[in-house]
Amino acid sequence: MSSAKTAPAVPSFPTEVAGLRVALFSGNYNYVRDGANQALNRLVGYLLRQGADVRVYAPKVEEPAFPATGTLVGVPSFAIPGRAEYRFPLALSPRVRRDLAAFDPHVVHVSSPDVVAHRAVSWARRRGLPILASVHTRFETYFRYYNMAWLEPVIEALMRRFYRRCDALVAPSESMAQVLRDQRMNYDIDIWSRGVDRDIFHPGARSLEWRRELGIADDEVVVGFLGRLVMEKGLDVFSDSIDQLARRGVRHRVLVVGEGPAHDWFAARLPQAVFAGFQGGADLGRAVASMDVLFNPSVTETFGNVTLEAMACRVPVVAAAATGSQSLVDDNVSGRLIAPGAVRQFAEALRCYVEDADLRGRHGAAGEERSLDFSWDRINQAVADTYLRLVRQKAIRSRRR
Repeated sequence: MSSAKTAPAVPSFPTEVAGLRVALFSGNYNYVRDGANQALNRLVGYLLRQGADVRVYAPKVEEPAFPATGTLVGVPSFAIPGRAEYRFPLALSPRVRRDLAAFDPHVVHVSSPDVVAHRAVSWARRRGLPILASVHTRFETYFRYYNMAWLEPVIEALMRRFYRRCDALVAPSESMAQVLRDQRMNYDIDIWSRGVDRDIFHPGARSLEWRRELGIADDEVVVGFLGRLVMEKGLDVFSDSIDQLARRGVRHRVLVVGEGPAHDWFAARLPQAVFAGFQGGADLGRAVASMDVLFNPSVTETFGNVTLEAMACRVPVVAAAATGSQSLVDDNVSGRLIAPGAVRQFAEALRCYVEDADLRGRHGAAGEERSLDFSWDRINQAVADTYLRLVRQKAIRSRRR
């Protein structure tokens, strides 16, 4: 009598978002407010609404910039010397490992290539769990702004080792995805774009009264900067371009929206500028809509939330032709894309907008039309779909062994 062989058990895995358990690791989830952190919190909120279970592992501080979405488990960290507003995650401590094991995630998501994320990737690989890495900024480019450009290839090599140990990456724009492919970081790369809150960012938020309170006349054309005041946002290029504009006798006002450690440097460099400080929520929408052109010379963004927010407010954008902005701005249609660091060309693009109200109107309207393509729920579902794909692929490979 022959005995039939028992087929190997097929690993069970979730086939929809409801019931999915996600462990998210972030070096900075809510203690500083920036586009990347807000995107992660929006993602967690969306997953929770769809019935998923999410635990976030990140440094905690006594006074975070905004409340964390979901359950936040603190990891050991210390303040980075010279940039105390940021913290460096130290280790996947025994306490965190116990919490992680008890949570028993289906997928691990890492959002920055720091020490804790490296340990989380090793933890997941030992257990055969799928790993997704999201790319939020071009860390390797930061050293250009601190006289350490020689470190860039070293950092890029370290990042390559990290990202190749992950099963897949998500990048916020196709232009950034192509950079990652060119750098040989990984070859399974999906797009996790960014959305814009149209209840906050819209042309109707424009306020001449608010401008007047800042000392800006109704007939003055405002060149705006929006973002954290840190050197890696291209503050030097912004300042040099504004100098060129002034030398050409072009009448304008500069409005700076944001705060950061380089505030004093920037204020000394642009003494005639209006510094509105940090703005949030509806106040931020009002500030952006009250600009006449946004100038974003940064090359470190992987998407460019500020660019999209300005476009949603019908404000034309002058930006560096770099990752992020290249996927948003249609050159000479909704704004201008200029070679990074090309100060004279930036100044000329700004001059055209300052002196031509019809051009501002046409390009602003085209930008607003483009911004309608970015829905947060649809964008975040793309990440959820990637989780489910990776879980399914890992289960199939396990069954074939």
